[in-house]
Amino acid sequence: MEGSFLRLFFVPETRQKIFTTLMLLIVYRVGFHVPIPGMSAEFMETMSQNALFGLISAFSGGAIGQTVIFGLGIMPYISASIIFSMLTKVSPTLEAVQKEGAAGQKKINQWTRLAVVPIAFLQGLLIYTGVFLKQPQMVEPYMQGHPFALGLIVIATLLAGALFVMWVGELITEHGVGNGASLIIMAGIVANIPSAMARMAGQPEFWQMILTTIGIWVVTIFVVVFIHKGARRVPIQYARLTRGRRVYGGQRHYLPLKVNMAGVMPIIFASVLFIIPTMLFEWLGLVQLRAIFNDQTGFVYVCTYIGLVFAFCFFWNRLMFQPDEIAKNLREHGSFIPGIRPGARTAEYLTNILTRITLAGAAFLALVAVYPNFVTKNTPIPNDLRYFLGGTSVLIVVGVALELVDRLNAQLVMREYDGMTGGSGPRWTKKKGA
Repeated sequence: MEGSFLRLFFVPETRQKIFTTLMLLIVYRVGFHVPIPGMSAEFMETMSQNALFGLISAFSGGAIGQTVIFGLGIMPYISASIIFSMLTKVSPTLEAVQKEGAAGQKKINQWTRLAVVPIAFLQGLLIYTGVFLKQPQMVEPYMQGHPFALGLIVIATLLAGALFVMWVGELITEHGVGNGASLIIMAGIVANIPSAMARMAGQPEFWQMILTTIGIWVVTIFVVVFIHKGARRVPIQYARLTRGRRVYGGQRHYLPLKVNMAGVMPIIFASVLFIIPTMLFEWLGLVQLRAIFNDQTGFVYVCTYIGLVFAFCFFWNRLMFQPDEIAKNLREHGSFIPGIRPGARTAEYLTNILTRITLAGAAFLALVAVYPNFVTKNTPIPNDLRYFLGGTSVLIVVGVALELVDRLNAQLVMREYDGMTGGSGPRWTKKKGA
């Protein structure tokens, strides 16, 4: 493993991609030290207690809760991407555009970028009306008494920051080592760990909290990696064709169906939907009902949260993986599942497998999303560190790390293959003068 890591820096292209990614991530983090004009540069500590802004903060990379130009983070771009991912499955027009290949994907990407503007505007308006207007101490003295001008400045700054972060993410995707949006979220989440650890340093139970946190991380990461790599391999047999004296096809391949096919999306949908009654009860002044829905270890919260995770997990898997379409494609390409008749029987077989896999994946997601709340209950662990221990942050960080490792390993394998075949292989595998 250490040798593979060091070899990455001997490959010119890979070394350049790694350094480019690091420089762009540094530029992204610099934006957290540039305050919004007219606003105080102090952190909004009270927002860490708010469920809505806590969730947005965790998913956007830890940006919400700071009066900085990158306050929205990558959240508007992620929201637009999720919307178009769902629309391509339910809209025949967008589905036809997606099937056009690279040209169709380019159009969808362009529409996604355009959708970021209204989404970022609405999110900036929500933050300004829901936070800044209720926190007058966060406004500089020279801007107090000018709510309209302050609103224009705050919303325009947050919008510009969101567009800049989207551009940085696309630069990382194009010139860096991988998915730029995912790396930005991962960097934002991980960047909050040192400050959270520093806030715990002066407490008497510091070492106990450190050991507890490390124990939760180890167990959670082990389970997440185990489930992330787990898949049901459905055998696919290709039909054997005879052309003259030659026989083509007949090979057996596998259709991998991941256990956690939905990823982190069910937890995100469940968390957003669960916030609606909490905000509604807060506006109506129903303090007791709001306390019941905010008790993350209470019976109502846990049962409702688990039910929503299961429901959205089945919804997302059936939306993204359609057995009827897979069975149709297999039959058109002369492929079949051994022992299963092509067509409707194949679709039924894949549906049954998908149902069982989704059940296991939903149970895993529900466990990862709920159990950290019980472990960290009545502990002085900071809230931002608790968000990292929660299901959304851990799944994002571990998933992005595994994807990054796979991408780098693939580049090493490709370079070594080019060197063996006499192509433009890595210079570090050849002796001087050879």
